Amino acid sequence: MLFYALFMVPLGIGLQEIWCGPDHGHAAVVQEHQFGLYAFRFLLFSLLVSPLRRFIGVDCMVYRRPLGLLAFTYAFVHAALYFGWITRMDPERLQHDFVTRPLFVFGTLALLFLSMLAATSTRGAIRRMGCRWVRLHRLVYVAAVLASVHFCLAFRTWHLEAFIYAGCTMGALAVRRLPPRRAA
Repeated sequence: MLFYALFMVPLGIGLQEIWCGPDHGHAAVVQEHQFGLYAFRFLLFSLLVSPLRRFIGVDCMVYRRPLGLLAFTYAFVHAALYFGWITRMDPERLQHDFVTRPLFVFGTLALLFLSMLAATSTRGAIRRMGCRWVRLHRLVYVAAVLASVHFCLAFRTWHLEAFIYAGCTMGALAVRRLPPRRAA
């Protein structure tokens, strides 16, 4: 719980900048982008937990669920700022954005998958779902790919940072396909 609370600090600071800063609109756009980046980072870190244990012997499994929930939380606030603050839920603007910029479709789908994963991340849901829980939570890989595409399309020009994150995502997914290391 302390781990989760600690990493919620940037969210609190960012929201404070939006509401208490002199230029709310600009701060909202800046923080919306920052929150999306935090969401992506937490998602990547959650994907690296199993490979760290499997290949290096570092057991951080206790942090995987909080990292996933942090990814969802930041992605949710990222989307909420876009829908609620930036577009003010204007149907014409939303339709225009979704029709002309496919990044919104990829981002919305990634958030939908992260929402399903967050909603089923309780001990009770894990117990009730049994082996179906494992199958459902494999959607994290799809969400990571969707988030990568969303981030790459977020820029109107080629942006190196987006491709670095996409490469990290592909690397995190590819390392899962490697055979486990052999005991010496």
